[in-house]
Amino acid sequence: MAPVGERNYTPLIVTLSIAINAIVAILFFLPEAEGLDHIDWTILPMLNAIFNSFTFVFLLAALYFIKQRNIKMHRNFIFAAFSSTTLFLLSYVTYHYATESTAYGGEGFIRYVYFFILITHILLAIAIVPLALVTTARGLTNQTEKHRKIARWTMPIWLYVSLTGVIVYLMISPYYA
Repeated sequence: MAPVGERNYTPLIVTLSIAINAIVAILFFLPEAEGLDHIDWTILPMLNAIFNSFTFVFLLAALYFIKQRNIKMHRNFIFAAFSSTTLFLLSYVTYHYATESTAYGGEGFIRYVYFFILITHILLAIAIVPLALVTTARGLTNQTEKHRKIARWTMPIWLYVSLTGVIVYLMISPYYA
């Protein structure tokens, strides 16, 4: 096995980026899974928001520690953010596999606000998958300058995606059946 600094993560990053985004996209075209009606899935959207909240807090902590030049703590919080994001993804995929999407019921100006937040959240969530993976790979392989350059884009986008995930949940939660 090659030392961490010599590993080529590109095939893994490309595979995960395509697979994760494809799985999420496919979920919106699948019918609701049958035979799962006896399970109450309504807890999962709240869990998704909780996982997004943890991701947001972990990213803020990672940002704080890198500003303090504490690379070890920065790395630990980035891994924590990946962990909570992974739990979010598993919960999100499970919920959207088992149930139909919930329609937003708000009216007037707030409806436009909701859809603006939702659309920017979705588009940036698609982008954050490869961005976060590339940024992390560059950090793990000690490509410090390349890591810093891409992290300046990755961190604010990932923060936005995790925060807007919570906001979308709060705005749509009254409409869950």
